[in-house]
Amino acid sequence: MSALPSRQKAFRVLPGFGLSLGYTVVYLSLIVLIPLSAMFLKAAGTSWPAFWEAVASPRVVASYKLTFGASLIAAVINAGAGLLVAWVLVRYPFPGRKLIDSLVDLPFALPTAVAGIALTTIYAPAGWVGKYFAPDGAIGDLLAENGFVGRLIGPTEIQTAFSPLGVTIALTFIGLPFVVRTLQPVLEDLNPELEQAAATLGATRLTTFARVILPEIWPALLTGFALAFARAVGEYGSVVFIAGNMPMKTEITPLIIITKLEQYDYRGATAVAVVMLVISFALLLVINLLQRLSSQRFAAPV
Repeated sequence: MSALPSRQKAFRVLPGFGLSLGYTVVYLSLIVLIPLSAMFLKAAGTSWPAFWEAVASPRVVASYKLTFGASLIAAVINAGAGLLVAWVLVRYPFPGRKLIDSLVDLPFALPTAVAGIALTTIYAPAGWVGKYFAPDGAIGDLLAENGFVGRLIGPTEIQTAFSPLGVTIALTFIGLPFVVRTLQPVLEDLNPELEQAAATLGATRLTTFARVILPEIWPALLTGFALAFARAVGEYGSVVFIAGNMPMKTEITPLIIITKLEQYDYRGATAVAVVMLVISFALLLVINLLQRLSSQRFAAPV
């Protein structure tokens, strides 16, 4: 009787490792590596004074602050709101749940330019929502009263569209589905009996969330946050209308790049794009490291 082989060959549906790896490398090179390398090579052909002048002018620096600041705020908002939306969709059956679940994907399907026009129409000073923040609107009148808020900020309006707030609104709109769709599978796999056991042992709702639920969903929450942030940093279509594009105030960095390209300043546009890429990659690297450390910390002992 012949001896069985010490190691059986694993069955794989896809082709062998060599062919699969080769296809992966070629595909990533054509789609990602070669275009990014060409961008870096184009920027390398610029002298250092010209490069620094292109990426460190006051107008460009102001766009960096607005783009990354609004993207970070929008990603934080989406992390909290996305968790709440995913929790409701997973844990509570109610009429119209499938409809609301479908509406979550609307920013994915809606063209960004259409989303920008719709948001501008709604949040403009004469829009459905923006009119309530105007000086003669309901919220404007509330701020103008002599209460604590009125004395603190004065009788002023809250300008939604054509302001940094409008940029944040647009970035929040396009980033919410990333958090919801990342958290939903994790919440569906979360056993509700763990929460019931914690409640039986006397844990409060806050303690149960912090000690039982959050450790399980934290890696997925960080992933959704990173995806929403990355999406917001590179957004252009839905922001360009509601921002107003005022230099030094509401001008985002992607618009700076488009403007330089329209002026045939290819080296300047490439230089700004390289800075955006490096900063975005560094921030995403930090988020991924935090996600990995969190996964190791909350991993169940073997």
